[in-house]
Amino acid sequence: MMSRRSFTRHTAMLALASKFAPGSNWEVVSDALDQAQTSGSSAMDITAAKIPRWRGFNLQGEFGSSERTHDGPAYQEFDFAAMAEWGFDFARLPLSYWAWGSRDDWRLIREDALKKIDQAIQLGRQHKIHINLNFHRIPGYCINDRELEPADLFSGTREQRDRALEAAVFHWKTFAKRYRGIPNHQLSFDLINEPPKMRSYEGYLEERYVEIVKTLVAAIRKEDPQRLIFADGMNIGQAPVLGIANLGLVQSTRGYLPKAVSHYTATWVPRDEFETMNIPTWPLKDDKGEMWDRNRLKSEYIDTYRPLTDKGVQVHVGEWGCFNKTPHPVTLAWMQDSLSLWKEAGWGFSLWNLRGSFGVLDSERTDVDYENFKGHKLDRKMLELLRSY
Repeated sequence: MMSRRSFTRHTAMLALASKFAPGSNWEVVSDALDQAQTSGSSAMDITAAKIPRWRGFNLQGEFGSSERTHDGPAYQEFDFAAMAEWGFDFARLPLSYWAWGSRDDWRLIREDALKKIDQAIQLGRQHKIHINLNFHRIPGYCINDRELEPADLFSGTREQRDRALEAAVFHWKTFAKRYRGIPNHQLSFDLINEPPKMRSYEGYLEERYVEIVKTLVAAIRKEDPQRLIFADGMNIGQAPVLGIANLGLVQSTRGYLPKAVSHYTATWVPRDEFETMNIPTWPLKDDKGEMWDRNRLKSEYIDTYRPLTDKGVQVHVGEWGCFNKTPHPVTLAWMQDSLSLWKEAGWGFSLWNLRGSFGVLDSERTDVDYENFKGHKLDRKMLELLRSY
């Protein structure tokens, strides 16, 4: 005879299974069913109205600025295992559609490349790491080398914008179908990385972004109605978007201010985005004589988003961190003020790197006494600071 608990779990599995359709990836979906069987349906109740305070890292396994086929393993289990060992539970995967598609044929989907993303989702499930899939390069737009796209999603002609949006819908619908039914505590989508910076006369860009987001959300929810969706802020992810506040989304912000600290000497940042080119300190006085300190960060980060948070919209810091040329003591002092503010606000975060120039592993800083961690150079002070918040 089936017990009440077994009946409840069996019902939850049937409810999930009923949503699976041809085109779903059964290998990944079976993991979701297995998870439902072991944890019950309550684990699947996460919505945009209330998300955990997820903390973790961006993993760049499928991220790149050039079109190429990825021949090797896209993601390493080491990364997921290390994150779990340290107590983190969130991995944002910045993806380029070039990894599974082509800028020359926006209808092309390469199955083998998508299997590597399947692998990441399975590794996340195995190590209890939430996976957030982000289109860092979407048909028609990327914050880096935007001009390489055949048509501009934001600023092309009407025909070009329509064509790019149609392609963006096609790729997100592919993902929505493929991962339909995987519970929100395991998987979420992040629509477009860092919409363009707006100048004072370019208010139309926000209107266009709202149009894009509404179209993509409708397409995803047609395939997977319950999917948890994130949307980056305007102005390179830094500004709240009130026009999508009623769509039931999480808004993803950034933690890179001031750029004079977070990106000191970074050649990919335009000169006019730096508050000063002097060697960073914290607190910092910029070239206008204005002081950057914890109070200024509160104004720039928390207060700026209050019109959204007052409406109950959840905010997550999708990217942040400090390039390895900023002096380490300055880096840690700035990070501590940022982290303390986000903890007070209840916001989670994901550092731009786990391994690399913004990360806790193999960051190649010249002023850090690294610790050996399973063959990698660990910045223990930075790691413990992140863990403490």
